[in-house]
Amino acid sequence: MNPLKQIAGVAVKPVGVLARALNRPTAAGRRPLYALNLVDVVRGDRLERVVHDRVVLITGASSGIGAVTAVQVGAAGGEVVLVARGLEKLEETATAVRAAGGTAHVYPCDLNDLAANTAMAERVQADLGRVDILVNNAGRSIRRSLELSYDRPHDYQRTMQLNYFAPVHLMLALLPGMRERGYGHVINVSSIGVQTRQPRFGAYIASKAALDTVCDAWQAETHSDDVRFTTVHMCLVRTQMLATTTYDRFPVLTPDDAGAVLCKAMVDRPRRVSPPAGQLAAIADFLSPELADRIRSRAFHSFPDSTAAKA
Repeated sequence: MNPLKQIAGVAVKPVGVLARALNRPTAAGRRPLYALNLVDVVRGDRLERVVHDRVVLITGASSGIGAVTAVQVGAAGGEVVLVARGLEKLEETATAVRAAGGTAHVYPCDLNDLAANTAMAERVQADLGRVDILVNNAGRSIRRSLELSYDRPHDYQRTMQLNYFAPVHLMLALLPGMRERGYGHVINVSSIGVQTRQPRFGAYIASKAALDTVCDAWQAETHSDDVRFTTVHMCLVRTQMLATTTYDRFPVLTPDDAGAVLCKAMVDRPRRVSPPAGQLAAIADFLSPELADRIRSRAFHSFPDSTAAKA
């Protein structure tokens, strides 16, 4: 079995070409211009060049997108720091990274514990000397309608804790070193839901939007230090997180696809990477929020709350 699919922990189903095209995140400007892709090859703008002699820290690296991305970086000869709660799963990812030709370091950490989060970042820097590229991939998704959330404010608190406060603490610990060395890259795995304003995902997309916005503000302050922030508005990806929702029947990307998107972001360092469907939704919302609201309302009433959401 392909080790990338194996560590993702899910069975991958084929999807249509059109659906993949609408879902696949693309960096604005360069990817459709294939002549410039050839220039990339001539210049050597490949992942091997980017990760050479650099340390890449990936959160949520025990499965899914994080694990696949780590193996792809390892296959390019990269040095990867693997962070997640479960030691056993992290060791499995580390084995796959090393088998692919990379170097792997395992740092188990419950990112919900903000003090432990900061301590882990300081320990990594003390042990390895630096972190050059940070991939904030770990996240929590909650699909629950407003009506079922009236007595569940903790859903919003827990989601914000992992999706916003945890990466903020991690960035505050790592950014000083990046700025001092004159190079750094933070890649935030956001969601197409931030652009489409998906009903029932209010807690989730609010936390992702907060992370997007704080990095927009920080980019102006760190641009002259050659520190870059990339927001990836990731579409649906077939992972265990998706398997528990009604959206598992929708056209989605594979973890391999998603990992390739993140690795390409390491090479190009774009400000944003978004699928065409998300870009169109953002434009529609800008032009006519009222019309967009009506479309989202119709979509909301087309699908019921899940059994898990009602529990």
